[in-house]
Amino acid sequence: MSYVTETLSNLIHQTAFFNLTWGNYLMIAVACVFLFLAIKKGFEPLLLVPIAFGMLLVNIYPDIMARPEDMSNGVGGLLHYFYLLDEWSILPSLIFMGVGAMTDFGPLIANPKSFLLGAAAQLGIYVAYFLAIFMGFNGKAAAAISIIGGADGPTSIFLAGKLGQTALMGPIAVAAYSYMSLVPIIQPPIMKLFTTEKERKIKMDQLRPVSKLEKILFPIVITIVVCLILPTTAPLVGMLMLGNLFRESGVVKQLTETASNALMYIVVILLGTSVGASTSAEAFLNLDTLKIVALGLVAFAFGTFGGVMLGKLMCKLSGGKINPLIGSAGVSAVPMAARVSQKVGAEADPTNFLLMHAMGPNVAGVIGTAVAAGTFMAIFGV
Repeated sequence: MSYVTETLSNLIHQTAFFNLTWGNYLMIAVACVFLFLAIKKGFEPLLLVPIAFGMLLVNIYPDIMARPEDMSNGVGGLLHYFYLLDEWSILPSLIFMGVGAMTDFGPLIANPKSFLLGAAAQLGIYVAYFLAIFMGFNGKAAAAISIIGGADGPTSIFLAGKLGQTALMGPIAVAAYSYMSLVPIIQPPIMKLFTTEKERKIKMDQLRPVSKLEKILFPIVITIVVCLILPTTAPLVGMLMLGNLFRESGVVKQLTETASNALMYIVVILLGTSVGASTSAEAFLNLDTLKIVALGLVAFAFGTFGGVMLGKLMCKLSGGKINPLIGSAGVSAVPMAARVSQKVGAEADPTNFLLMHAMGPNVAGVIGTAVAAGTFMAIFGV
């Protein structure tokens, strides 16, 4: 009888109920909220579902992220090995290849001025950088945090890894992906606040047709120019342009389909669950995390503001031919930010169609965020 009692007691004490802290329960609740937003509200489910589930798993069973040296059998937890691919910058680079294979750069080629709007929307990165230093972070940590302002999760993870800020990678990645998911909520109030109804109703001329040769040359030329100036951007810009070259060359359809579908979704699963699993209560519930979340929101707001304000300036200089709303798409949440520009424009005038015009700054923002990351790596000698 004592054997049975002892066995049952051991089984009961092996349950998670006896090992979890209040922080674990709080993070489990946060994970459930994320799952609700993803499944019920449709906020970027491809990102939020794996992130939230990784968060759920690590706070119920912390050893799923354990390092080999911390385990008696010398074998690490499942998601530890996924996370190594984040730290080594492998998964972020593969994500960029998939984005390139899925994205039409035609609107950017047809309207090169979009590069300026994409650059202006990086304002949030530099504002957040100086604010982070003011709040007590060192230069490298501030740089890693500031990239959240580009609304680019893979670049945030990439830079945090390159600058050796792996301790902050979880909060940075979760903040970046959360704000990416909340683009439809965060951006519209800022866009409406700094534009007039008349400006929002502006209809833009149809973009010129872009030739196949231009589309093939674009990724090659951008790779050469950007990577010669900032070689550290090669893993991101290079993979982005390789994926786009797959798409536009027309001779490697199998590679295009693999990069934009099967490989992309595999990488999203690995990256999402490992990022979510980096948010254990011990690592996530501290003052630095609150600062990062706040800085991310400030960075995102200023990025949207920067793009819209340059859009207003270009509107004036063009005699009212450019709708300032497309400037907000300069953050690199592709294609969500472009869709938000379309939605806000359509609210002012249902016959207004801004999506393709907004895709130019949107794609430029992806390149701009990668360039910003490369600039920080060059500054810190990485």
